[in-house]
Amino acid sequence: MIKKNNLTINEKLYNFVNKVVIPETNLNIDKFWNDFSNIVDEVDPLNKSLIKKRSDLQSKLNDWYKNNKGKEINIAEYKKFLLDIDYLIEEGDDFKIDTKNVDPEIASICGPQLVVPITNARYSLNAINARWGSFYDAIYGTNVLGDLSTTKEYDIKRGERVIKFAKEHLDKIVPLNLSSWNNVKSINFINNKINFDLSTNETTTLLDENQIAGIRSNSENQLSELILIVNNLHCRILINRNNAIGKADIAGISDIVLESAISSILDCEDSVATVDANDKVLAYENLLGLMKGNLESTFTKNNKKITRVLNQDIKIKTLNGEDKTLKGRSLMLVRNVGHLMTTPIILNKDNNQIGEGIMDGVITALIAIHDLKKTSNKNSIYNSIYIVKPKMHGPEEVEFTVNLFERIEAMLNLPNNTIKVGIMDEERRTSINLKECIRAAKSRLAFINTGFLDRTGDEIHTSTQAGSFITKADMKNTAWIKSYEDRNVDIGLECGLKGKAQIGKGMWAMPDLMMEMVEQKISHPKAGANCSWVPSPTAATLHAMHYHYVNVFDIQDEIKANGKRGTLNDLLTLPLLNKRNLSEEEINNEIENNAQGILGYVVRWVDQGIGCSKVPDINNIGLMEDRATCRISSQAIANWIENGLITKEQALKALKKMALVVDKQNIGDENYIPMAPSYDTIAFQAAKDLVFEGVNQPSGYTEPILHKRRLEFKLKYK
Repeated sequence: MIKKNNLTINEKLYNFVNKVVIPETNLNIDKFWNDFSNIVDEVDPLNKSLIKKRSDLQSKLNDWYKNNKGKEINIAEYKKFLLDIDYLIEEGDDFKIDTKNVDPEIASICGPQLVVPITNARYSLNAINARWGSFYDAIYGTNVLGDLSTTKEYDIKRGERVIKFAKEHLDKIVPLNLSSWNNVKSINFINNKINFDLSTNETTTLLDENQIAGIRSNSENQLSELILIVNNLHCRILINRNNAIGKADIAGISDIVLESAISSILDCEDSVATVDANDKVLAYENLLGLMKGNLESTFTKNNKKITRVLNQDIKIKTLNGEDKTLKGRSLMLVRNVGHLMTTPIILNKDNNQIGEGIMDGVITALIAIHDLKKTSNKNSIYNSIYIVKPKMHGPEEVEFTVNLFERIEAMLNLPNNTIKVGIMDEERRTSINLKECIRAAKSRLAFINTGFLDRTGDEIHTSTQAGSFITKADMKNTAWIKSYEDRNVDIGLECGLKGKAQIGKGMWAMPDLMMEMVEQKISHPKAGANCSWVPSPTAATLHAMHYHYVNVFDIQDEIKANGKRGTLNDLLTLPLLNKRNLSEEEINNEIENNAQGILGYVVRWVDQGIGCSKVPDINNIGLMEDRATCRISSQAIANWIENGLITKEQALKALKKMALVVDKQNIGDENYIPMAPSYDTIAFQAAKDLVFEGVNQPSGYTEPILHKRRLEFKLKYK
């Protein structure tokens, strides 16, 4: 540890910042650490006071619920109580956000969004490069056609089905005059016009020629790409008769490449396991590589050594010969940690750990300067920095973030409001006070979204003393969750987010079930969300279809014209079992399902430091899991124990039974440490902690227990 001003800093982070990050930023090293120290002196005590307020409010809620247990909750009385204790804030006058310098990926392009663990360089590169995805590959390699490929060799018949499916999609989104894309024999660029020769020996054009964005030519000056546009999303028709696919295609089309992941969140929070300086510096190193544009990842696939780098921007020409550039990469947002966690990497003047979110804010903004200084292949064309801030509780905590960002801008010599904020609407105090949360960030706001898992985890924890909650499956059909989803969009539109900020929806968690995703996830753009989370680049390409079909801005206009839908009364209606009795089978199924989910995730987090991966559920369906899943599952069991619906012995029995299941599911992993039959591994102890100490965890968060157990594991096996 190195002493600098009022800070004591881990040597690894200190050297990384001084020797790798600050050079080329024109910042003075001594001034940087002096300013950082001043920020910590000023804002760290405020951070701690906000965390204390959470605890104080929770105590008052617990007392109220205990005093009213067994009674039907009167919403009017409940609301008055919440107002009296400053949990619910009176809404102020109407207003509109005035965020400036927002990139098109935020303001005007609706489409899929990826979330990727920044500690994994390969996955991060894949996500950022997923701005463009092969439509053919996405269909061929998934179950979109109702089945999966059964051979490693190219299946010509399957390929024909893929091409037919893809061209039928083109018929819907970029239709030809009186014909189908399946009838196209050649695509021609003649006299600054595009026309299509058909198999019927006729010639046709696009029904709407304004959908032509441009062309690209090969080295022999032949047409190699036709770039079309629908709802601000580009679609690239690749033409190459020398390619194996193009050679067999009547029109010489070798692929259809869709603009897919419009934005990506580089995650320092829920999908990573960063518990010490080594972990954290790795995250920052990868972020720096992405901002500089020089991150590489070398790996072996199918016995071939592959090096992955960032895509370059794409140069095209309009039909009139004007040069035009298409972004080659997804717009990068970075998710910092929330206000709760502290970090041993930096200590304050009293030798206490500082808020990790403060460190994240300073270092990630510092790193982003490298993008601002670039002249090509920039992340932000408006020199903005996008930081998503999770797990904030109410307007005070949003205001704290805004003030922190102001101080960071001052120390880094950045113009005011350079740092844009994304508000994750995943905590109860934020949901019920969303309008005032947005007001607190009205000149910085770039993003709001909903997240079923974290939001439900907080719903359960906040009101655990009110009684036993319904099952996770039933939760999705309640009045409060519908109100939560609707109000997020309603309030966002009311506050002027259309055309200025993203309104996002949550994850499709099943990366192997793409046919089902294509059938169902269109509900998100239809709900007025101009971005929605998907679990993979392939899923992003397939989800882009939905944004071809749905003009989200038109939907948003309709929603606004029809008036508000979700009500605060519905949002405050607790999803309790009340007098409903569950059968013994229903109870066992629920606790075993939750126990299996906790163990399947925790064993990888604690033993291998994997914060997000495809974890088999109790039915062996792979689900993309991060800490949010762990939070809802552990809170669900903890709630039932606390309210006497089940015993600790029942929960422990379920954990032991499911440990056998999880051990079997991971039998092919050579790094896996079985939990059974000893049930004394650090990972199993962590799962028990999450369940049996769940009621006492701050807001039901999993981070304190997981960090403690991961550090214990690293110490034992270093």
